[in-house]
Amino acid sequence: MDLRIFTEPQQGASYDTLLKVARTTEELGAFSAFFRSDHYLKMGDVDGLPGPTDAWITLAGLARDTSTIRLGTLMTAATFRLPGVTAIQVAQVDAMSGGRVEFGLGAGWYEAEHAAYGIPFPKEKFGRLEEQLEIITGLWRTKLGDTFDFAGEYYTLTDSPALPKPVQERIPVLVGGSGPKRTPALAARFADEFNLPFASLDDTAAQFGRVRAAVEQAGRSADDLVYSNALVLCVGRDDAEVARRAAVIGRDVAELKENGLAGTPGEVVEKLGRYAAVGSERAYLQVLDLSDLDHLELVAAQVAPQLG
Repeated sequence: MDLRIFTEPQQGASYDTLLKVARTTEELGAFSAFFRSDHYLKMGDVDGLPGPTDAWITLAGLARDTSTIRLGTLMTAATFRLPGVTAIQVAQVDAMSGGRVEFGLGAGWYEAEHAAYGIPFPKEKFGRLEEQLEIITGLWRTKLGDTFDFAGEYYTLTDSPALPKPVQERIPVLVGGSGPKRTPALAARFADEFNLPFASLDDTAAQFGRVRAAVEQAGRSADDLVYSNALVLCVGRDDAEVARRAAVIGRDVAELKENGLAGTPGEVVEKLGRYAAVGSERAYLQVLDLSDLDHLELVAAQVAPQLG
């Protein structure tokens, strides 16, 4: 089971805070990547200070301020950006990082943040997401010297030079979500990884099965994709430490144990084993208290070595 750190900076984090977490992630050697959400407005009962940070500006900074961990988004919101510009931005950050970028793209869902920052929130989001994936991956695939054209319902590109190119021959593309039909079909067309956030074991097994079937139907091997989950993290050396960490993030221990990765290292290893048994190969550990670097150290020391 591959472990990655996943942060939610809209809840309150400066770039310097994120840099500390990313460097700790890298230095511990137990995690393969640092990912962040793409949101501009806090959620729930937090102050969100000092305010939002942009996902791709953050990753550009981390591209220069880290050296080995992979960097990405769960998920970049298609409503925030135009596809041609996004292709340029991601390719540039890939170059700045020496080829360490992974690209998760989602439809966008949080209407309040669009209203707060004057971003249009279209009714038809899934069709836009599909076109964005087709355009972005098409621009990256276009051979040097050739041009790229696209005429869709939402976007049109004419004689695009399709530059710059990423450093990686293929930037890994992540598609995710719980939709039973359109989401698996989209993953089958575009994804290198399918991610299911905050889902139960039963729901994970069912959705992975739908995605695998869609991938096979599209003429690919189901094993071409990596299958992953994102789950909230709350690990402690004992029950008291688990309760303390749960209180800091405003969550109930029993609820966290039911819906996330919570408990002692042994309990978390056992839960990860159950996710692995239904096909999960990678876990994005949602860390909500970004000041608690000891939390990451505990996972690196007492969880990761037991996963093989």
